Amino acid sequence: MDSGRLVYMNGDYVPEKDARISIYDSALMFGDMVFEMTRSFNKEQFKLKEHLERLLSGVKILQIPLKMTIDDLESACYETIKKNEPFFDDHDEHRLMINISRGPLGIYAPIFDGKLEPTVVIADFPLKWTVAYMGELFDSGINAVITSQRAIPAHLLEPKIKNRSRMHLQMANIEASNWKGKNNWALMLDPDGFVAEGTGDNFFIAKDGIIYTPEGRNILRGISRDYIFEICDQLDIECVEKNIDTYDVYTADEAFMTGTPFCLLPVTKLNNVDIGEGEMGQLTQKLLDQWSANVDVDIIHQIKEYGKECSNLMGDAPTPYSFTPG
Repeated sequence: MDSGRLVYMNGDYVPEKDARISIYDSALMFGDMVFEMTRSFNKEQFKLKEHLERLLSGVKILQIPLKMTIDDLESACYETIKKNEPFFDDHDEHRLMINISRGPLGIYAPIFDGKLEPTVVIADFPLKWTVAYMGELFDSGINAVITSQRAIPAHLLEPKIKNRSRMHLQMANIEASNWKGKNNWALMLDPDGFVAEGTGDNFFIAKDGIIYTPEGRNILRGISRDYIFEICDQLDIECVEKNIDTYDVYTADEAFMTGTPFCLLPVTKLNNVDIGEGEMGQLTQKLLDQWSANVDVDIIHQIKEYGKECSNLMGDAPTPYSFTPG
């Protein structure tokens, strides 16, 4: 069925189901692509400028010859939203997926009549697709699973560039999904044995009224991670970056993960061992309440309502955290 939604493809707008990139694109050949994914609150984009700044940092470091400026990208994002708004329900939120690669590689130039340019794709789809199954996690919490797959350190593959070379993250997800029980999310250690990050989320613990999070050395420095520091300033809560080992997590009072679509989710277990009381902690709840107040959206209620609406959305198809046996 045609959704009616349009996708920005290098200056053109094409139907969502027809949006394609070349089999010769460097994104497919090397995972040579940077990307960002955003969300809105009450249809207003949240931290879009910060997402685009991080995106362009990756473009610069990877030397992708992009001619678009941050203002150009921002305008394209808002134009994409404008074109798609008629196909969103009143209570839907916009989730942008922005992908940039260096485009087809030079050896394939004859196929494109010598015209080679970066590939820029901006898709806009309902946030509820991403978070539909997450509502129960606010009650049960996540069981963080330490995987044998380690985070790749910055001197081997810079994690602060949000890139599509993500096989190691997928391997961690597959490993975590093989644990018994539900709500198992991967938590990776760095090569020194310190907690790094999840496979699309940043990690925090709380101990004696202080929030701690891994240093920004071998992790993606998340936009939502940064926002926790802002909220902590609002609430006069100390938030510290430091090396965290698994013992620190086991003995923490509470823990949580942050990510753009769900904002903040409690982590109530580590390897099936309760963290604190085994439920969302008071500081975690306080941070989430303040976030909801700041954006004028009851985040928990919104995500739980999406869950009711999309209860049959995925069926038995794999998700980023669950894989159907072959």
